[in-house]
Parts: sequence; C-alpha cells; structure tokens
Amino acid sequence: MASISLSFSSSIVPSPIPHDKCKKTPNPRSQDPIFRVTRYAISAPASKTTSSSSAAALSSVVKRRHWKQGEFPGISETSLPGSTRRKPIKNIKKKLDKKNNAKAWVNTVTEALSETIDKKQWLQALEIFDMLKEQSFYQPKEGTYMKLIVLLGKSGQPHRAHQLFTTMIEEGCAPTTELYTSLLAAYCRSNLIDEAFSILNEMKKLPLCQPDVFTYSTLIKVCVDAFKFELVELLYEEMAERSIMPNTVTQNIVLSGYGKAGKFDQMEKVLSSMLESTTCKPDVWTMNTIISVFGNMGQIDMMEKWYEKFRNFGIEPETRTFNILIGAYGKKRMYDKMSSVMEYMRRLQFPWTTSTYNNVIEAFADAGDAKHMEYTFDQMRAEGMKADTKTFYCLINGYANAGLFHKVISSVHLAGKFEIPENTTFYNAVLSACAKAEDLMEMERVFKRMKDNQCQPDDTTYLIMVEAYRKEGMNDKIYYLEQEKQAMMTDDKKVSQPEEEIFS
Repeated sequence: MASISLSFSSSIVPSPIPHDKCKKTPNPRSQDPIFRVTRYAISAPASKTTSSSSAAALSSVVKRRHWKQGEFPGISETSLPGSTRRKPIKNIKKKLDKKNNAKAWVNTVTEALSETIDKKQWLQALEIFDMLKEQSFYQPKEGTYMKLIVLLGKSGQPHRAHQLFTTMIEEGCAPTTELYTSLLAAYCRSNLIDEAFSILNEMKKLPLCQPDVFTYSTLIKVCVDAFKFELVELLYEEMAERSIMPNTVTQNIVLSGYGKAGKFDQMEKVLSSMLESTTCKPDVWTMNTIISVFGNMGQIDMMEKWYEKFRNFGIEPETRTFNILIGAYGKKRMYDKMSSVMEYMRRLQFPWTTSTYNNVIEAFADAGDAKHMEYTFDQMRAEGMKADTKTFYCLINGYANAGLFHKVISSVHLAGKFEIPENTTFYNAVLSACAKAEDLMEMERVFKRMKDNQCQPDDTTYLIMVEAYRKEGMNDKIYYLEQEKQAMMTDDKKVSQPEEEIFS
C-alpha cells in the first residue's frame, strides 16, 4: 500500500502535555505514521468473456407475457352479479398532478432556503426568502426569522438583520427574548456597541422580552473584546440588580478579556471566585480559554503550566483543547510538540477535526512551507474532512508567502468549486496575495468582486490596498480609496438612522 508521510523538522518526541488521567483504549490506527495518505486500488472492469456468457444465460430464460391493464382474464367488479360500475372522476389525474406540484414547490423552496442558510450564503438566502413570501402557502415563522437574523449577524450584515426583524414584527410575529438577543448579537459581531446597548434598552421596556443571562453575556463579550472593562462592571451591576446570576460562560468571557488585555491579576481573581463558587465552577471551556490566551501570546511555558493546573483541578481535556495546543506549537514552529500532541490524540481516539488540520496548515502557511502545507491538505481530503473558509484562507496565505501565485488562483477556483463562503477574511487573503505579487490590477478586480458580492471591507482591507499603492507611489489611488472608505462609513450611519429614531 503506497503512502505519503509528512516529515517535520524534528523527530516526534514525548510531550509533557499528555497525562495518563485521560487514558482510553488504544486505537490501532495510532500505530500508523501521522499524515498517512492511502491510495485505494480500483478493480478492473469485468472481461468480455464474462459479459457474453451472462448475456447467453439471460437469453435462455423463457420470456413471460406481461398483460396490459384490463387484458388479464380475471374476474372484474362489474362481472359480478348485482355490481354497479363506479362513475369516473373527471380530471382526477390533473387534480392530483396539480396537488403534487404544489407540494413539490413548497419542499423545493424551503429546502433551498435551508441549504443556503447552512452554506452561509446570506444574499441567496434573502432572495429565496423573498420568493417564499410571495407564495399563497407562506406563513411567517419565528424560527425562520431567527435563523436568518443569526446568519446575517455572522455575515457582518447587522442593519439587514434589523430590517428583517422589523419585517417580522410587521407580519404579526411576536418578538421574544431569544429573537432580540440574536439581533443584539448581530450588532455585537460587527462591534457596534452603541447599537447593541440600544437593543438592550428596548428589551427592558418590553415585559415579555426582558434580557436574560445570554443577552448580558453577549453584550459583555463585545465590551471585553473592545477592552471596555468599565462597561463590563456596569453590566455586572445591572445583572445583580435584576437578580441575574452570571454563569460559567459569562465568567469565561471575562477571563478571556482580562487575559488578552494582560490583566492577569484580575484573571486569577475571577478564576479563584469560580473555584469557590457552588454554581459557577470552571469547566473545560475555562481551561480552553486560559491556555488559548497564553498560546496566542506565544507564552508556551505559561500555557503548559496552566494546562497542568487545570488537570490537577480534575478537568479533562477535549478535542478543542488539543487543537489549541497544536495551534500554539505550530505558531512557534515547535513541530515536534505539535506532532506529538496529534499522535497522542490518535492514540486516545480523539478525532482530528477540521480545526486540527487548519492549525497545522496555518503553521506551514505562516512559514511559507508549501510542500508540507499541501501534504496536510491532501491528508485532510483523503480522510473526508470538510474544508472551510479558514482552510482556504491559510492555503492562499501560504502560497503567497511561498511566492506561488499561480496556486493562489487555483485555490480560489477550488474554493468556488467547493462552495466555500467568501467572507471578508477570505478576500483580504486574496488581496494580500495580489499585493505581494505586485499585481495591482488583479487586486482592484478582487476588490470590486468583494463589493459586488456584498462583502463589507474592513480596516485590514483598506490597509492592504493603501500599502500596495504607497509602494508604487500611487497617491491619487490612496486618496480615492480613503474617500470611498469615508463614504462607506457615512452610508452605514444613514442605514442606522431609522434605528436610532426607534430607540430614542
């Protein structure tokens, strides 16, 4: 059996991370080398001799006559004494066909809507939803609106999410705490803190839509990410006034914020309060949060130290825990430890996930190691693992770092073939690749396509393009780009103006 194996810069050595506490039944697959790609043999087609003999056997079978309807010499209902023939129903076939076609149309539209939501294709989802609303069988449902609002929030379209929310209320659907929280989350994902607080104030005015712990946790997260800890304290006070107790998720969010801000004393204070609490104990997500903070900062010793502490607390690692470790080791190019953790996962039957492969691909991409990056991607596909937007973002970035710009183009085409959602991060990777290749015309075409696909440029987008123009001394291009950015910000304010009037 032929195979291809990835070789790392150093040999696989035992990592200090694994423990026997989470020992499981050994997996036979763990004996195989890491990153093995198996090529399956395809059997040859049957010979002509076999097919001809089969045909001869079939021809020897005596054919039986198949009677048409009404020809078989049996006893019919009308041949019996005293029986009366039923009158035919006129156009019955036409009526049945019409009914079946109507049902098929309902299934087709709803299934198409569900499929576009699953694929995170928000623009197509809205078009299909508009088509659905024009049908006579349409009935507004809160669940459908919830899915669309969440999708728009994740796609960076908070204003469209609010328009959809308003339409939902106009159609007679009663708003709920969950629906309001999903709308608030849409603004939070786009870092529109003022608008998110406006939603919170509106919720407090409605008796049946009072904010809950999930509402406050969502709002606390955006404040933590923006390092606005004074707002976090105000939200905690408001929760206490409303007798809303923060849960483990809330505390994990705050822990992550303090860690990213370097406020380690406050982080340990929150963790100590969790250990003393009877209702808000630290869990594996707490563990993942802490080690992720130090891993992203490149503090490997602190990451391993806190891993040991949580193991002593009795908290067992999970697949995501190991993915965090792999990502941290990969960023520091500690390939021996990275491969050791992966081998340990195999041995304990922890599955390699898309995130596992993405972390390895990202490690090689940052180093411009296209060879090992491709081997990892091939292994990922061989195991039937589904690639996502981050996978192709890393591939594009890796090929650009290696100077293989023709493979950047092929990766973009492959992403389109796989129907990978093209978000702002994806386009930024392509724009960055074009800038590194000094192909400004292609960069401008990608930027146009980005806007045509309703994908909102961010600060990174403009920074990439400004730097590319500055290297070529194109100050006029920089001026027009900055003007366009200002116009986009003005348009966003105009779109949000009706919302400010609603909540004033």
